[in-house]
Amino acid sequence: MTDAPHIDRAARARTGTLKTRPDSEADPRIHTTLTHLRGLERRAKSLSFLPRQPARSILNGRHASRLRGRGLHFEELRGYLPGDDVRAIDWKVTARTGEPYVRVMTEERDRPALIVVDQRMTMFFGSRLNMKSVTAAEAAALAAFRILDQGDRVGGIVFGDTQLAEIRPQRSRVALNRFLTALADANALLHAEAPRSDPMPLTRVLRSVANIARRDHLIFVLSDFDVVDAETERLVSGLARRNDLVLGLVTDPTAQEIPDGLNLVVSDGVLQAEIDTGTDATRRSLQDMTEGRLAQVLDWQRRFGVPILPLTAGEETLPQMRRLMGLGPGGRR
Repeated sequence: MTDAPHIDRAARARTGTLKTRPDSEADPRIHTTLTHLRGLERRAKSLSFLPRQPARSILNGRHASRLRGRGLHFEELRGYLPGDDVRAIDWKVTARTGEPYVRVMTEERDRPALIVVDQRMTMFFGSRLNMKSVTAAEAAALAAFRILDQGDRVGGIVFGDTQLAEIRPQRSRVALNRFLTALADANALLHAEAPRSDPMPLTRVLRSVANIARRDHLIFVLSDFDVVDAETERLVSGLARRNDLVLGLVTDPTAQEIPDGLNLVVSDGVLQAEIDTGTDATRRSLQDMTEGRLAQVLDWQRRFGVPILPLTAGEETLPQMRRLMGLGPGGRR
C-alpha cells in the first residue's frame, strides 16, 4: 500500500499527465522543468549531428565521420546511359541480360533519431554543479531540438527505475514536445524519499531500442551505464552494426577522484547509510568499482566503433557538448 502513490505517479509520467511542481520551486541543478528544457531550443542551433563533422569532433573517425547519415531507397533499374557512375551498375542483371543496367537510388528524405535518456535513481547524484539526471536531460533536449531542426525525425525513450516512456520518431513538434514532457515528468519523480525499488535493467531498455530502431537510425543513449554485463555488450554491439550509435557517458567529478575524508550519505529510499572515505580501503574500493565500470564502457569505443561523449555533471552541458563536437566558443567550427 505504501508504494501506491509512487506507482500512480509513474503511470502518469508514462502518459504525460503528471503535474510537476511549479517552475519557481525547482532548483535547476537538482530538477529540470519542461520550461527550462524548451528554453534550450535557441542554444541548440550551435550543434550538429550531420555526417559532416569538424575535424576535432569526437563523432569524426580517423578517416571519415562516424555518422553515416540518411540511407538510400531503391528507385528503379534501368539501362546504362553515358555519364552514369559505373559503381551503380548491377552486375548480376548485366550478366543475365548481356546489356549494362544500373540501380538508381535516391536519398531518404530524413533519418529517424532515437534519444534514450536514463532517469533512474543512480542518476540522482551530483557533487559540484548538476545532478547527473539534469545533465542527461539537458543534453537530450539540445540534441532533440537540433536533430528536428536539421529536418530529421526525432523520438525518444525515457526510463526510470519503474517506468519507461516511448515516443516513436516523427518529424513533428508534437512528438518533440511529448518527448520533453516525458523527460521532465520522469525527472520530477526523482527525490530522496522515493520508495525502494529495483532499478530497471539497461538490457530491457536496449531491447526496446532495438524494437524501434531496427536499422539506419541515429541512436543517442545518455546514461551513467550503471550495471552493465555481457548481455548489455551484445545489445550495444548489435545496435552499432545496424545504426549510428552514440553513447553519452554521464559522470560526476567524484568518479574521477574520490576525495579523502568525504562523508557520502547513500540511501535506498527507505534506509540510509554514511560512507566515510577517510580510510584508504574504503576509498580504494569505491575508486576501483567506479573506474572498472567506466573503463568497460569506454572500451566499447575500441571494440564496437561506438563514439562516446563523456559528459560530466560538474560543468555546464552545452559548452562541453560543443567542445566534444569540435565547435568553437561561438558555435564556429
